[in-house]
Amino acid sequence: MENNRRKFLKRLGMAGAASAIAPTAFGAPHPKNVMQMNRLSQKSADKELKIALIGAGIMGTQDMNTALQHENVEVVAVCDLYDGRLESAKEKWGQHLFLTKDHKEILKRNDIDAVLIGTPDHWHKQISVDALNSGKHVYCEKPMVHSVEEGKEVIDAWKNSGKVFMVGSQGISSLGNEKAKELLAAGAIGDINYAEGFWARHSPEGAWQYHVPADASKETVDWERYISNTTDREFDPLRFFRWRNYLDYGTGMSGDLFVHLFTSLHFITNSLGPNKVSAMGGLRYWKDGREVPDVLLGMFQYPDSKEHPGFNLSLRCNFVDGTSGSTYLKIVGSKGSMDVKWDEVVVKTNQQASSDDPFMEAQAQMSGRASDRKRILPPNEMVYKVEPGYKGAHYDHFGNFFTAIRENGTVTEDPVFAFRAAAPALLCNDSYFQDEFIAWDPVEMKLV
Repeated sequence: MENNRRKFLKRLGMAGAASAIAPTAFGAPHPKNVMQMNRLSQKSADKELKIALIGAGIMGTQDMNTALQHENVEVVAVCDLYDGRLESAKEKWGQHLFLTKDHKEILKRNDIDAVLIGTPDHWHKQISVDALNSGKHVYCEKPMVHSVEEGKEVIDAWKNSGKVFMVGSQGISSLGNEKAKELLAAGAIGDINYAEGFWARHSPEGAWQYHVPADASKETVDWERYISNTTDREFDPLRFFRWRNYLDYGTGMSGDLFVHLFTSLHFITNSLGPNKVSAMGGLRYWKDGREVPDVLLGMFQYPDSKEHPGFNLSLRCNFVDGTSGSTYLKIVGSKGSMDVKWDEVVVKTNQQASSDDPFMEAQAQMSGRASDRKRILPPNEMVYKVEPGYKGAHYDHFGNFFTAIRENGTVTEDPVFAFRAAAPALLCNDSYFQDEFIAWDPVEMKLV
């Protein structure tokens, strides 16, 4: 009887007291949440950090702008292979900047604590390894690597370096992800059995039709350095400025967008990843010479593990969406589901009554109430929203990175976690182009 009562009160406390009124703002971080304490620590901000940016394109610039919102962080150097971005860097961040087209010149400097890597994907591995070997802390954009074969080298370099390495799937640091993780652990939706994610875009820039500057040429772009670790080709401005469209440099829709969904899902569920990967899709609209599909469907099988029961995942991405630019991650369990965004979580259940609760039944019998007496019900939909003034996941992600550097701490998305999110995304591409299922060992992180 007492055990049943405790179970009932736990459910009531979670579903009723904590969220009976919707929308509900996320509360303060739980004091025992080490990740949040590490990220939100205030005591170490007095220590100045000097940083450099390697790759000053769209995402690299966003990363630097976000990093500089934090106290006592100064940018001292920028590396890019295009003259126009180097000139723009001085306009944005100061005439004092050291500028170069050779990332090794950045790594030689003793006045740099950490580097932000925002290059095309095919340079992530080498620059990360070079930076770690030179004694720099590293923030690298997702996906961490260009192929699964590169993962071990980055992980080994990180482990040998003693430095902090953070990968930039910033959604993992969102309040939405953290709340979803808490709710799943508390049993809000029962045992997970299925998940799905969707990412849609339609505008030209959203389909990677990035701006090509009028002065793009071999005189303004260090093309030879750009292709030095891949196929030798004649200068092509589209392959430089719209690199995500080409396999030599990018990782397609899966490496750009699915990796975010894997990161969130694995964080929420504590999963190590799927053991079977398959994909279908096609080039339906953007027939502009690109080598990757603009519609991609991925199916993934997650095995039973000590972290969670087995479940299936479906991911979709569409660059031909004529209605919206919607993005979502839905996690479905035996008792309900969660729609997870970075600033909102919606929990839905189908339980209409508490007739399955032994405590309530026993209480009714003891008091002589009629068995058909109506009951008070928890809400079927609970909405959790962030409080006003939330600075966002990107800001918090960098907060975690800087605090870990200053306090010799850890980060939420280290190379092991990041590789387990990147690998199924990259294997999704392999499945699409090879037209076959791919088996993956999520524990040992290797192909089977």
